[in-house]
Amino acid sequence: MIRGLCGGAVFRACSFGLLLGAAGLSLIGAAAEPAAARPDEAAALKIGLLLDLSSGSAEVYRNRQRAFELAIRHVNEGGGVFGLPVTIAVRDATAEPEKAVAAARRLVEADGVHAIVGPNASASALPVAERVTGPAAIPTISFSATSPALTAVADHDFLFRTALSDVSQGPVLARLTRRRGFGNVGLLHVDDPWGRGLAAAFEAAWDGPLKAVPVNRGETRFLAALRKSASGGAEALVVIAFETAALAMVREAIDNGLYESFVFGDGAKRPSLVRSLGGARLGNMYGTGPASAPESAASAAWEAAWVAEYGALPVLAYVKEAYDATVALALAAQAAGRLDGAAIRDRLRAVGSGPGTVVNAGPNGIADALRILAGGGEIDYEGASGSMDWDGNGDLRGGHIGIWRFTEDERIEDVRVVAYRK
Repeated sequence: MIRGLCGGAVFRACSFGLLLGAAGLSLIGAAAEPAAARPDEAAALKIGLLLDLSSGSAEVYRNRQRAFELAIRHVNEGGGVFGLPVTIAVRDATAEPEKAVAAARRLVEADGVHAIVGPNASASALPVAERVTGPAAIPTISFSATSPALTAVADHDFLFRTALSDVSQGPVLARLTRRRGFGNVGLLHVDDPWGRGLAAAFEAAWDGPLKAVPVNRGETRFLAALRKSASGGAEALVVIAFETAALAMVREAIDNGLYESFVFGDGAKRPSLVRSLGGARLGNMYGTGPASAPESAASAAWEAAWVAEYGALPVLAYVKEAYDATVALALAAQAAGRLDGAAIRDRLRAVGSGPGTVVNAGPNGIADALRILAGGGEIDYEGASGSMDWDGNGDLRGGHIGIWRFTEDERIEDVRVVAYRK
């Protein structure tokens, strides 16, 4: 029987049975409470969400948080882990790595989580893994930290990813740029682990003239960097930056007559760019980002569940990945049979790639997976975003990169997907 427990933590809004409403509850600022836990409550799996909730666009984090909530709902409606509803704690990682480290410590030390979903940014995932979750033996899955630097992070094998490393996206971005007819380009990238990693992967695959210019994270004016990037006769600008910076870069480039053509990394896949600058300017400008496998039964099941819960499908990146990260941790705990961090970690690769019964994302698949695992069986979880086949570094062995474009009527249109396999 599913029981709603509010646990040893108080949120502005919470439901630890997590039959969460479609409106999306405000879970910012979870705080620990010293009240003693009941015996059955002490045995419940608790998963933390570490997400930047206070900077950038609410449009970005809202659906990622909803994906986390939907995963918890599906696990709990499927019987929970050890027959108990999974409980949660949510902390704001902000955009600052040191604040993310502090938030991760609160999840571990105050909230008592057994596993963490997030953080979303590579710049935060690196110190969190090295200084908090690795030493504390807390299995952690980031759904959107894509820097290649995370492959070799000193995490004691406790950091996994449901998003591909940017060693996969960089070559696709380079090929797309060439196929758009550009042979000489400028490149502006945020000077942080994500920006440096994707830029390096692009440069390694690019075979023409290139003037790459790093810019500080938090920078708001880019004219000098734009002029430097264009100084070699660039025909287009490759933009590797987050939403606010990307918008400012493109606006300044157009207003100063430096560029008319642009190609974008995944951080700029935001409707706000084309809405702010207009379809006449950005229509038919292309970019790359994560994508699901085409004709995936798991993805279709997840999409049906999402539409039933929230309405229209999300157009922004790393939503399915947030769902899969949450589900994988719950299934690994059920497979381990206990809440020890190393035990959960040691079952992640098994539930993600088998051998075992193939189970899909979505409520029916999750319920089947929990039943099979509770009975001592083995599973192979096929996620909404793709296969959860992790290598020895916690990186996905394969997946898909999407190619998308801004449209003249100010939408984002997914064009095609490119398969990637190590």
